[in-house]
Amino acid sequence: MNLILLDLMEIDAEGYAWVRDPRRVRHLREVQSAEIGTELTLGIVNGAIGRGRLISLDERGACFDVSRLEMSPPAPLPVHLVMALPRPRMLARSLEHVTALGVKHITLLHTCRVEKSYWQSPELALQKIHEHLVLGLEQARDTVLPDVALEKRFKPFVEDGLPELLQHRRGLFAHPGMPAACPRGLNEECVLVVGPEGGFIPYEVECLMEAGCEGIHIGERILRVETAVTALLARLF
Repeated sequence: MNLILLDLMEIDAEGYAWVRDPRRVRHLREVQSAEIGTELTLGIVNGAIGRGRLISLDERGACFDVSRLEMSPPAPLPVHLVMALPRPRMLARSLEHVTALGVKHITLLHTCRVEKSYWQSPELALQKIHEHLVLGLEQARDTVLPDVALEKRFKPFVEDGLPELLQHRRGLFAHPGMPAACPRGLNEECVLVVGPEGGFIPYEVECLMEAGCEGIHIGERILRVETAVTALLARLF
């Protein structure tokens, strides 16, 4: 935890923040070994970042003086990530990784090789998604929560939703065997579509190309989803 992320409801009228949930309190006590008077990096959800002085700390909670939160969060990546829904454990890691990298718009998409049972996973509960996004923000010292959309039907999304996203963005989809290598150092907004571990089926590749996306690859190796997404974002930006 490189930043203590605060909700506005945790800050009182006098400018003090009260942290009472067990996870953050335990981290302060056991990992950071925080002491009274210590200054730590704090941030308000979707707001500013700064330093806050620890006023009190015990097993019940912590109190910070948050009167000096004046820095802006890091700039977001200019990308809308469309990712075939991974298996539940991989979904958790992927959400944390891409949030830490600065992705602010995420669409989880059903494709032919996505198991239908994945959509019943508890990891897709709003609270669980929120928890993984928060962990990514805390890692990266960011405060701006990404928005996450669920698209359970491939064809309607590609025919209706994707063209709208591509109106002012370059469309790229990553798939083994595509002729073009992933570009480097983009300075434009884009939509990046990443398939499941087994890749897209030919019909899906055709649909994505008809919608206006360019097929790209990142080499001969077949990577796990969270590894591939991280590699793609690192090359693109």
